[in-house]
Amino acid sequence: MTETLIFYMLSAVILLSALGVVLLPGVMHSALCLGLCLAGVAGIFASLGADFIFAAQILVYVGGIAVLILFVVLLAGSASDLVTRQINDSWLPSLFICAAFLWSFLKVTVYFSGIAASTLPVPAVKFIAAALLGDYAVPFELISLVLLASMTGAVLFGRRKAQ
Repeated sequence: MTETLIFYMLSAVILLSALGVVLLPGVMHSALCLGLCLAGVAGIFASLGADFIFAAQILVYVGGIAVLILFVVLLAGSASDLVTRQINDSWLPSLFICAAFLWSFLKVTVYFSGIAASTLPVPAVKFIAAALLGDYAVPFELISLVLLASMTGAVLFGRRKAQ
């Protein structure tokens, strides 16, 4: 009963924050809602016992949204750059596509509703950490340096020249 309640609460957070991403006019508010949505997805992963995917979701996606917000604030020239119209003229075809996706998702959910997992989840972080910090430690660190250099370059190229 508790797991079901947690699932429905996380689902409500995910759906409402996803609507906030699409419907809110400010880029900053949309980015914050996107971070909340991805954190809710991480909560779903945690409730399923997928510990590595939960940690990766928090570190990569929610952390990435924090960096996105930082870049939006740093690279925006004025307050008017932060407010845009989110809804375009293609909202009606998008609504039909979403309705078709929802209908197919509900059909698949009903079809597989009686199937339950036969085993308990096994933590996988220990094995993945041994691989990343053992054989793949040097490539992992080199990729982090490449990402740091690309972020620094984005800030340098995105700055406006002093007039």
